Amino acid sequence: MGLMENPFTDEYFMKRALQEAEIAFEKGEIPVGAIIVIDDKIIARCHNLTELLHDVTAHAEMQAITAAANFLGGKYLTGCTLYVTLEPCQMCAGALYWSQISKIVYGASDEHRGFEKMGTQLHPKTTVVRGVLAEEASALMKVFFAGKRK
Repeated sequence: MGLMENPFTDEYFMKRALQEAEIAFEKGEIPVGAIIVIDDKIIARCHNLTELLHDVTAHAEMQAITAAANFLGGKYLTGCTLYVTLEPCQMCAGALYWSQISKIVYGASDEHRGFEKMGTQLHPKTTVVRGVLAEEASALMKVFFAGKRK
């Protein structure tokens, strides 16, 4: 008998982040969702709250960093993976740098405001995986902004 394949893939967790993005969408927030995982366990699940909180820093990633740090009882997120539906901006990438997160998996690229376009550095030990369920994440953003333009 072969070993059972681990069901907890990047796609599995990105689907959970997309659920968070859909919650943001329903609240009229820019639909970005983020979760943080350690040892295949979700320890933070968040979405954008910038409108609700009237706070430009209330991005999904920032909410997730705070929630995960509170869960772990410390400021460093080594051993953790962030799954986020949109490439983090430079503010979020800076916070992720300081958190020393081990891995970032994002869906859609942000060609205008993403940390890669802006040249923002991540922690040297942070691994990045790009484009996981990017089409689903991108479609949600397109529908959201099309609705805003009407």
